[in-house]
This record gives sequence, C-alpha cells and structure tokens, in this order.
Amino acid sequence: MPETDPVEKSIAIALADAREKLSGQLDAGREAEILLGHAAGVSRSQLLAHPERLLSVDQCAVFENLVGRRADGEPVAYLIGCREFWSLPLKVTPATLVPRPETETLVEQALIRLPPGGKPEVLDLGTGCGAIALAIASERIHCRVTGTDLAGEALQVARENQDRLALHNVDWVQGSWYQAVAHRKFDLIVSNPPYVADGDPHLVQGDLPHEPALALASGSDGLDAIRQIVDGAPSHLKKSGWLLLEHGFDQQKSVLELLIAAGFDKVCGHKDLAGIPRVVSAKAQDGPG
Repeated sequence: MPETDPVEKSIAIALADAREKLSGQLDAGREAEILLGHAAGVSRSQLLAHPERLLSVDQCAVFENLVGRRADGEPVAYLIGCREFWSLPLKVTPATLVPRPETETLVEQALIRLPPGGKPEVLDLGTGCGAIALAIASERIHCRVTGTDLAGEALQVARENQDRLALHNVDWVQGSWYQAVAHRKFDLIVSNPPYVADGDPHLVQGDLPHEPALALASGSDGLDAIRQIVDGAPSHLKKSGWLLLEHGFDQQKSVLELLIAAGFDKVCGHKDLAGIPRVVSAKAQDGPG
C-alpha cells in the first residue's frame, strides 16, 4: 500500500506511533520524545505537559522522517546534530564519534590529576568532536589543552563546539597520534582511542555502523591504537606526567600489562558508573623531561 501523506496529529498520538515504530530500540519512548522535541522546536517537558496539542503537518512530516531514519539505525545524536557530554551541548556529525556517558570517567580521572593552579599542558589524542578536551578545558581554565585528530572534518566540528562554548584555552592540530605534536611534552595525555577488534559483531549492530570506522576498530584484538599511544607516551610526557586511556570492557588487564611493560609507575584501573572496567591511568617515571 502507498504511504499516506502526513496529517495533523496530537503530541500523544505522534509519540505513541513513534514508540511502536522504534520498539526495537532499548529506550524507544525517550528517543521518540527527543526526536519530536527537535522536530517541533520545543523541550521534552513541554511535550509531556501538553499531550493534547496538535502538531502541524510540516512538524509531523519532519518527525516521521526522523523516526524512520532512527528505525534504520541512525544515531539520535546525528539526527538532531547534538549530544550532551559533561553537561556541555556538543555538535556531532557522522564525521565524529558520538560521545558516551562512560567516557566521562576519563574526564573525572584527568581532573583529579589536574588540581587548580599552575598552568599544566594537556594533550587529547583523537579528539573527535572535542568532547574530552572541552570538558577538561571548561573545568580547568588555567590549563592549555591541545586536541589532535587525523580527520580534518572532525577538527572542524571541535572548533565549532569551542566557539559555541567560548573556551579560549584549547588548540587543535591535525595529524595521526603524536605526529601532530612531534617535539612537545605534556603534563597529562588523555585519549579515548578506537579499541574494538576488527570483525567484532558489534560493529554491524546498533548505532556503530553509522559512526566513523577509524574511530572504532583497531586491529585483530582492538589494541593497535592503544599500543601506539603507550609506546609514544614516554617521549611526550614531562617527568611524572600522567597517561589516561579508555578501553573496552574486557581489555583492562591487557592494557595494564602494556603500561607496566613500558615502564610506567602507579599503573591503575578504574571503573565507570556502571561498575565496568573502563579507564587506566599511569604515571611517567621521574626522569629528565
């Protein structure tokens, strides 16, 4: 049967129809509300407060298009062009990874090692939309943060986020890992690198097929990028500087072993809010630097 043209619907009916179409999603109700708020230009609270309000034909058409794309797997963040991270509203596009709540653990551990005062230099490798770099910069305005990424399109998104947030203590450099900062040393290096194994079935499930593959997969065991970062860190850390890395749920033991083998001190693992091993921290030895 041919599809019917969109018609006026109440908020309640539009949400009910969308929940049915998105029934395969884990949080279909919330996602439907976010998408309708975006299509109608109102907040979720306004939607819920006035379920009887009629939506225009144009609003219904935009909403139904968004719901259809979400049902096909496009991430909500890409559909609305925004994702909140560390309470910061960030622009995201298909050129950038969608920031996840568990990555806030990386920011928390970085801030612990960046007490107020002084002017430490921080490096965020593979910054994407700039989520980690901007979160740290917003909390430690005395720091100088450098975010690097191989993808110029991703860095453009990061710059736009910086401009929107009016944060002036961040610089962006294009390049692969340490190539972008060849002769510089930092007090803290942080990264959420790709860490999914090539061929992992999760890469073709959920939102992941729509996100940049280079930001997700990294070799047969998922640790290729982490190995490169660990190997290069000693020559880019000041004495007693810190390296912090996010990793997969089952990789912490392997990453800790890499750090110990590389000669780091105070090697430690940290769990995210869900209790899942998510981040490792390690301190450079007290040597010249």
